Amino acid sequence: MLNKNSKSLVFSKVSVNELILFCVHSVISNSEQCSFERLVKECFTLFPDTLRFARYPIWPDSRKLDRPLRALRNEKLIIGDPKTYFILTRTGEEKATAVSKSLRQGKLL
Repeated sequence: MLNKNSKSLVFSKVSVNELILFCVHSVISNSEQCSFERLVKECFTLFPDTLRFARYPIWPDSRKLDRPLRALRNEKLIIGDPKTYFILTRTGEEKATAVSKSLRQGKLL
């Protein structure tokens, strides 16, 4: 079993963009629409150290998703915006699947 430091080390090798792709994939895989609020919940539940406020670690800082989401749209890995919901493009789905395999091989999820 990995301890918290081991998980942090592995997660530090995975970019925030990849974690977001994984979370969009996770929400959609559960037959849910991936609204911004649902995405924040998924990201904070799975990767709290990545998304928390520094001063208030029990709360998610949704601003940390803003630039990565724009970058993922520009890279054509996702479609959508915070006012509607997000979906993965074919390329985004492929990348999310690869991230999922990588995280699962590390037995982090």
